[in-house]
Amino acid sequence: MAGPTRDSGHPDYSSTSSPGFIPQVWSGKMVEKLYQRTCFAEISNTDYEGEIKSQGDTVMIRTTPSITIRDYELGSGLNYEKPTSDKVELQIDKAKYFAFEVNDVDEYQADIKLMDNWSDDAGQQMKIEIDKVILGDVFSDAAAENAGTEAGRESGSYNMGEAGDPVAISKTNILDVVVDCGSVLDEQNVPDDARWIVLPAWMNGMLKKSDLRDASAMGDNTSVFRNGKVGMLDRFDVYISNNMSKVTDDTTTRQATNVIFGHKKALTFASQMTKMENLPNPQDFGQLVRGLNVFGYEVIDPNAMGHLYAEREA
Repeated sequence: MAGPTRDSGHPDYSSTSSPGFIPQVWSGKMVEKLYQRTCFAEISNTDYEGEIKSQGDTVMIRTTPSITIRDYELGSGLNYEKPTSDKVELQIDKAKYFAFEVNDVDEYQADIKLMDNWSDDAGQQMKIEIDKVILGDVFSDAAAENAGTEAGRESGSYNMGEAGDPVAISKTNILDVVVDCGSVLDEQNVPDDARWIVLPAWMNGMLKKSDLRDASAMGDNTSVFRNGKVGMLDRFDVYISNNMSKVTDDTTTRQATNVIFGHKKALTFASQMTKMENLPNPQDFGQLVRGLNVFGYEVIDPNAMGHLYAEREA
């Protein structure tokens, strides 16, 4: 007797329907994602972070006053001054969030911890967005003596470029430009330790092609470049970022980058993930995941930061 037959119009998904059929399987692994590098945590200090509870908090930062030094004359008496400590307000006035849902069916089919994986991704994306905000803004707060075509507090002899007249970077002059950036900080009496410079990828390429004769120039006894990441050059910790401010220069009509360099004491940063919640989805099976990150940043010592306006040599 013949067995039951498949109704017309309904495909046969049984493993015996075709000798070449392979049933669908959800992998327990995911393709590794490539994230942009972030450097704000490396170039700023968090000394004043304190207790941040919500967006709108303010961290008050006191500055060290300058004491006047006077000539002493016997019998002329002393003049006493009353030093005042100026304050800098670090406003925690920025916030970013993420929110996504995980369906129970998706989680079951994928057989992986989707919420953990996607939360990790959200954390990485959060850092990238914060990095873009900071690097795209703080260059304008560098001291006037540390930017422009006549940079240098003492000499005014270093060309850091300006709108309409960017510094043209090539493999033959990039080392000189980096050294000039260090000299600009030297004229501001910036300490040698904890200095940094952030370069766009194209300048990193120029650096690799430059006349960097030995590994010791980068502070590494075995290799100039470690895993594609730049080491140290002329007292600078060198960082690479694709999150920097880029503009089309009105005069050259080419893309120019606002490069920043300085000391960790120049920039302060405070951040906190104030909310991280898992909620039942009221309209479907599964979970809702959301997070709120509040942050603020401030250039508290403009003299310790410089601005290089540069483009690739034509």
